[in-house]
Amino acid sequence: MRETPQRARPKKHLLAVFGLGSTALVWGGTFSAVAYCLHEGLSVNALLSLRFTLGALALGLVLLALRMRPTKAELLDGLWLGLVVATLFWFQTDGLRFTSTSKSAFITGLYVIFTPMISVMVGDRLRASHGISAGIALTGLLLLVYQPGLSFGGWNRGDSETLLNAALVGVHIVMTGHFSRRDRGWVLAWTQVAVVGAVFTFAAALSPGPHGFQGVKTALRIPGIWIALAYLALLATTIAFYVQSAMQAYVSATETAVLFSMEPVFAALVAVSGVIPGIQEHLNPKQWIGAGLIVSATLLAELGPKLWKTRAVAEEEAIG
Repeated sequence: MRETPQRARPKKHLLAVFGLGSTALVWGGTFSAVAYCLHEGLSVNALLSLRFTLGALALGLVLLALRMRPTKAELLDGLWLGLVVATLFWFQTDGLRFTSTSKSAFITGLYVIFTPMISVMVGDRLRASHGISAGIALTGLLLLVYQPGLSFGGWNRGDSETLLNAALVGVHIVMTGHFSRRDRGWVLAWTQVAVVGAVFTFAAALSPGPHGFQGVKTALRIPGIWIALAYLALLATTIAFYVQSAMQAYVSATETAVLFSMEPVFAALVAVSGVIPGIQEHLNPKQWIGAGLIVSATLLAELGPKLWKTRAVAEEEAIG
């Protein structure tokens, strides 16, 4: 049995915060990479099949090198996580066909408010600083997403699919937080990634025409596709899923969600920078204010409890 987040040593907690924060930055870059692959002709099913199958192969090699054999309990936990991941990634990836990269990232970031709601529903404790941080982050996300003057504020099918994805991300974060305390990180990461790879390989094989593997050979002749796939499969799947599976044992689900709320900010920076061919987006001042609120929420979640504890101790000493 691993240490709970409350009992984890400060160094482990700090390492987990750094690891999960870095994961958020890596995942922030996936929005542009996915949009690029879809633009170059890969279908949603084919792209997700390639990404997660390659990721599963890499994680499988790690398990062989470490001589780790999954238990039945770990396989079952990974199966449930994999089914959730497959569903949420389909909604997110298909949604990118209808909405912008930065807007998709911002709506996905709404899991920062879904996660504490789900966490409380399953009996986890909610810290005041994390609840306040989630509210601030939600305000920031609303500023980033809303477009005045457009029908439904600019909301479309892709936005709706992405919102469903955000709710499922919250479910995944809470589930991972519980499973990571009883399962090994590498095993949990491999199992769920392998399940997702199998689901989308099967879906692509059965899908007709452009919804399946049609166009894959042509797309793979483009050097940029291989770069994007390497980023998605190795960095954003193999390494990132291991970090989440291993490190979430030392932080709460709500804290993880607030750390992950940096993901849409980084995604916007990548989209605005134009470093990905064919993707160049712009943010107005109101949207940048929203990004600043998200950063503030992240800092409050991390520093708030420590500052309040220090203040309380100082007040007790002053009274004494």
